[in-house]
Amino acid sequence: MRKTASSSRIQPKTYRVKNFGCQMNVYDGERMAEMLSGQGIAPAPEGQDPDLVVLNTCHIREKAAEKVYSDIGRLIKGKKTAPLIAVAGCVAQAEGEEIMARAPAVSMVVGPQAYHQLPAMIDRAVGGARSTNTDMPADTKFAALPRRRKSAPSAFLTIQEGCDKFCTYCVVPYTRGTEISRPISALLNEAELLVEAGAREITLLGQNVNAWSGEDTKGHRIGLAGLIRALAKLPDLQRIRYTTSHPGDMDDALIAAHGEIDKLMPYLHLPVQSGNDRVLKAMNRSHTADSYLKLLDRFRAVRPDIALSGDFIVGFPGETEAEFADTLALVDAVGYAAAYSFKYSARPGTPAATMDGQIERAVMDERLQRLQASLNRDQLAFNAASVGKTCDVLVERKGKFPGQLLGKSPWLQSVHFTGEAAIGDMVTVDLTEAMGSSLGGHLVKDTGE
Repeated sequence: MRKTASSSRIQPKTYRVKNFGCQMNVYDGERMAEMLSGQGIAPAPEGQDPDLVVLNTCHIREKAAEKVYSDIGRLIKGKKTAPLIAVAGCVAQAEGEEIMARAPAVSMVVGPQAYHQLPAMIDRAVGGARSTNTDMPADTKFAALPRRRKSAPSAFLTIQEGCDKFCTYCVVPYTRGTEISRPISALLNEAELLVEAGAREITLLGQNVNAWSGEDTKGHRIGLAGLIRALAKLPDLQRIRYTTSHPGDMDDALIAAHGEIDKLMPYLHLPVQSGNDRVLKAMNRSHTADSYLKLLDRFRAVRPDIALSGDFIVGFPGETEAEFADTLALVDAVGYAAAYSFKYSARPGTPAATMDGQIERAVMDERLQRLQASLNRDQLAFNAASVGKTCDVLVERKGKFPGQLLGKSPWLQSVHFTGEAAIGDMVTVDLTEAMGSSLGGHLVKDTGE
């Protein structure tokens, strides 16, 4: 941990956490907010400047560090008294010392495995000391976090962190560390607290969530399927999801679970990144296009209505037009219900950043547009096929218009509908309209709790 002196500050009374990037950052942001509230610091009311700002950063997106510095500049511009600023997350982990040197307005830099130290760092900042903590004791972090007391109807639960795969384009092994699985007892306890606090759906999170492993109460080694079966026994938990999976960590038990556990939703996010085997090998992905498609066939065999989602990178170093065409062919073969696609962006310190054959920006832009056109076509087709059906929807919040509510279908589609229901209810909705990224419908009845 590094400390430097600065001028003393008053103890903050309000805070705001700004999350960037993945769902694990959302989880981390929620946990930091709980810690700060436990220290007597209140969330800043909408429209009011907070005394403390936590920028919970993500290093996956392009120009992630530059966006952090832009945010810091906006926070201090024209302010006689700027807020205390903490930079957390993966950019903090990767560039902690650089942030401290480049942004004197930042009082604290804390990595994703050390944010449980944030209250102590705030105390030092109030006393005039700047500090950096990028240690990686993941178990210590979770043990130090406060009890879960509030929850939205749909909640996140981090079960696994880190990655041992070392894909050549990815910084996660360097910013989140090696794969670590949380003990099943801690996960069941946190899940029970989330359900008591109002959660009806829990999404299990991990960099490679299906790499999770642990021991059950009898000391037997189990994987993600065993954890899901244990969670499914919680009576008031109605839905279970998980993300993000790695094709190399899929096993027979998890595939079977999709056909056997009603609470496990018919949705699978399984990144492929490319449809070309040479590119996949250069990425250090452990699958081929054919093995990936066969894996999806196995899921569809046990759960024919499963919605499939994936991740794609276009313009990886050396990717030819013919190799990109293989990705389009894979998309056509799968028919994704949803997907995330990005232009390749070099990350300092990763092997791909120094590979020959870096692709021109204009070429990547054009390929991404073609890929997204195919993905959007298939998402609209999937949604259109839902029209005329009836499904359960978990009510998550009010919509934009009077009497409108918003929730998720079992297939993770956003559904907006009219009718009388409370936030957290599971209701039955007639699906009447399909858009590119959502569905419209009308309430049939409350299936109740």
